[in-house]
Formats: sequence, structure tokens, C-alpha cells
Amino acid sequence: MEASTCKQDVLQKKKNAVLVDGVILNGPITDSKAGEKFVEEACKIIMEKIIQKADDVTEKVCEWRAPETLKKILDLEMRDTGESHQKLLQLCQDVIHYSVKTNHPRFFNQLYAGIDYYSLVARFITEALNPSVYTYEVSPVFLLVEEAVIKKMIEFIGWEEGDGIFNPGGSVSNMYAMNLARYKFCPEIKEKGLSGLPRLVLFTSEECHYSMKKAASFLGIGTENVYFVKTDERGKMIPEELEKQVQRARKEGSAPFLVCATAGTTVLGAFDPLDKIADICEKHDLWLHVDASWGGSALISRKHRRLLHGIQRADSVAWNPHKMLLAGIQCCALLVKDNSGLLKKCYSAKAAYLFQQDKFYDVSYDTGDKSIQCSRRPDAFKFWLMWKALGTTGLEERVNRALALARYLVEEIKKREGFQLLLEPEYANVCFWYIPPSLRKMEDGPEFWQKLRRVAPVVKERMMKKGSMMLGYQPNQGKVNFFRQVVISPQDPTSRDIPTSHLQDDGKDRILSGFFYCYPESWYCGTSVTCWAEVAVSPVSVVALVFF
Repeated sequence: MEASTCKQDVLQKKKNAVLVDGVILNGPITDSKAGEKFVEEACKIIMEKIIQKADDVTEKVCEWRAPETLKKILDLEMRDTGESHQKLLQLCQDVIHYSVKTNHPRFFNQLYAGIDYYSLVARFITEALNPSVYTYEVSPVFLLVEEAVIKKMIEFIGWEEGDGIFNPGGSVSNMYAMNLARYKFCPEIKEKGLSGLPRLVLFTSEECHYSMKKAASFLGIGTENVYFVKTDERGKMIPEELEKQVQRARKEGSAPFLVCATAGTTVLGAFDPLDKIADICEKHDLWLHVDASWGGSALISRKHRRLLHGIQRADSVAWNPHKMLLAGIQCCALLVKDNSGLLKKCYSAKAAYLFQQDKFYDVSYDTGDKSIQCSRRPDAFKFWLMWKALGTTGLEERVNRALALARYLVEEIKKREGFQLLLEPEYANVCFWYIPPSLRKMEDGPEFWQKLRRVAPVVKERMMKKGSMMLGYQPNQGKVNFFRQVVISPQDPTSRDIPTSHLQDDGKDRILSGFFYCYPESWYCGTSVTCWAEVAVSPVSVVALVFF
């Protein structure tokens, strides 16, 4: 009734109103001025609550709440009528407050961290423009930007020419590569499907990303047809074991078609020996894909690109600038050495309503048909704007600094009682155990490792509930839970943010809080001992390492 009265009022004010099926067609459906005001006020919140606090170490990394508790705090219900702008602005603040601050200096939980202001602005621009990157007519700037970025990335790989496309995640890039390798092996699969094909087999290391199994499942290859190649103690694929697996597959009557090497494994940060793997691929005519989602950014560094020696021999490469280079999630490219249009041949569907061949411009710029997506985000733009702002030299410094921080952290861990490195890292993954005092004199054996396994989860829980830090842990290849610290964020706290050392004993639990300070040149690091855990049968001090 109220809505009907409102419509009548509008009709009285607009003599020429057009009404069809009870809907006014020539009247505004949104209040532009109110909308602009809302955007302005929301941007102020973003600036004050996120951007300006990005390097504030006194802020919490997270405001932990259990799922059921958080559901009660947040107003998640969608109603028939809209909320007021004030209520929406409060919701925005609530979302920010209870979200993990991945740009916080103490966020070490994933292979991405920190904030790059240029890529952030690029994201603001693309969100406001809301483009879709498939044809030049609707996305002229962003298609040219993607072309330029891909060309530059190809140069760093060492190819004279190539092709590529930005995808929603390294997992998708790996799936693209797997499907592309299969298409190259048997092109008829695109039209005839899987029936009549031999048993296809692919090879990857035990330390590969789990997306390889998912891709094999999704593409109908089957996870049993993914042969996992043994790795050495550092997590690198052993070429001799790969050769054995290829020969085994051929003796079984299978058809090997792909080897996926890894440049920067997720946990240990290991780089497979690409040159030796490429020799085997050439010998057996196998497609070589390198998952360099994590380690690919080392190519920017003249000092560290040696880690990917031989990558120019790969047929395809996955590379995620949103990780080490901080381009912002998501920013992931699949790069292909072939420049004959293989990507398009594999994925094109020739949709006549999008990819007309009689357009008034050069339709070779309509690159959307080499993607499995229709709508696609302009992810290359944030990498491009950041690259323009920092230059290649600035990106190189970002990589060099991250690896220098990792090396410094390793040396400081060696000096600290109770810390034990898993191995000497070759990238930014620093893996270690914290051994609490109650276990330090315990004999190495099953009981020791069983108790040590329980340390990391408890420390992680305490840190998250306190909001002091986020640090990842995991078991790996038979080794019990250990911490993995990834140091890449450019945000540094100032010394005034760090409290002095103190020891508190309340008579029941011992809580050790302390920091050490070192100032190599213009930056410093700190170790924060901020939480305690109950291990075995007695409370012990637990040290959580914080490194800036």
C-alpha cells in the first residue's frame, strides 16, 4: 500500500512518466547524489581503518571470533528492504574490524603479505570501471596493458617470443597448462573427448602444489595417473627418479605427456633442477610446465634469478606477481613459449556474438577466446601500474630485500636457544621448530616428536586469539608440525612501537615477553615472545618469532 502511494506521488510530479507493468521506466532508480556520498564516506573508512594503519604494529593482526560467535556479531541477513547508509557504513567498519589484516607487519601466514599503494589504486580504478577483458571494443586499455605485461614477463623468462593470459589464481594457470599439454599431445580431444584415448600420465614432485591433483581430477585425467616423483632432503625433484617414473609409465603401456616442475614449493621454498628435468622432457618428448607461482618473481632479480636456471627451456610457466611482488590478489599469469596460437586453438569456442570477424578494427586484439572464462578481470593492470611506479629496479629491490630478511632471520634463529631450523632455506620460506624448555633435555625419540608436534598448534591458537601475529605451521614429509615464516612485507614498524623486555610470573604460568634489536644498515628486526602454551604436563614459555 505504501509503495503504491509512493508511485502515485511520483506520477503526479512527472507528467510524462511511462508506466509498464507497474514499473516506472523513465524515472531514476538510484539516488546518484546519495550514492556518491556513500562512496566518499566509505573511502574515508578504508583510508582510516586499513591504509593508514597498514604499518601500525600496535594494531591487532586479527580480531579472532569463532564462526558461530561472529555470525551473531555481524548482521548477515538480507532483508526485503534496504538498510540505511549509516547502517551500511557501520557494516563496512565491522567487516574491516573482524577481518584478518594481511597488510599488517606481523602477518606471516601465507605467501602474500603487505600492501602496495600503486596496485591498490589500480584495483580501485578497475573496480570503479567494472571492465571485462575479452574484446578490444569493451576493454581497449586493459587488453593493451595485458599484452605489454605478458611481453615483459616473457622476456624475463628468456623466451624470444610467446603468448600468455592472466588467470584467477595459480591453480587455474596450472590447470590451463595441463590441458594445453594434453591438447598438444592429442588435439582431437577437444572435439572427440576422452573416449578412445590411451591412459595419459603426468609427472610432478612430491612437493608440488595440490592444484596438480585437482587439475587432473577436473580434467578427467584422474589422480591415479599423476605420478609423484621423489624429492631430496631439500624438497627438490630428483631427476633420476623422474627418468625411472617415465620409463615405468611406458612399460605399463601408458602415454606420458607432461612434467610439472616447481620453482618455489609452497612449504619449503624449493626449486627443482629445471635444466636436468628439461633434458628428460626433451628425451621423451614431454611438455615441461614450471609452476613458478611463488618463485617466479626471483626472475626480476639479477642476484637470485639463478634459482630458476633453465626455465627458458620450459613450454609453459605459471607466475603470480601477487605473491613476492605484492601486486595484490589476484594477479596470476600463464605464459606459453608457443606463439602459433596454441592457446586460442585449445580454448576457443568462436562465440559469434563476441568475436565477430568483420569488426572495424584489428580483431587479433580480441584475446578473450583463448580463455576458458568469458568475463575476466583486468588483473594485469595492477601489476602494470606498480611496475610503472617502481620500475624494474624497484621490483628487483623488493625481491632482494625479502631474501636478505630471510637470510638475516635464519642467522638470528641459529643464535637463539630453543629454535631449530628445519633446513637452510634458498628462498623466503624459513622453516623451524620451537622447542620449549621442558623438551630441550629430552632424548630424541618418538615421545619427543609426539610432544613437539603439539607445540605449534597451541602457539598458533594463542597468537590468533590475542591478535599478536599470524604464522603458518604444518607437518611435511614425515616431519612433525613446524613453523613456516615468510618475510616479504615492505611494512616496517618503528622502534617506538616495540615494548622493552620483561618477565612476568603470576605463580601459575610463566609468560616470557622479550625483544632483541638489531639495526643492520637502515632496517631492524625483532623477536617477540608473546604467548604461552601448555605442553606435556607443565606450563612452559613458548617463543613466537616475529621478524620485520
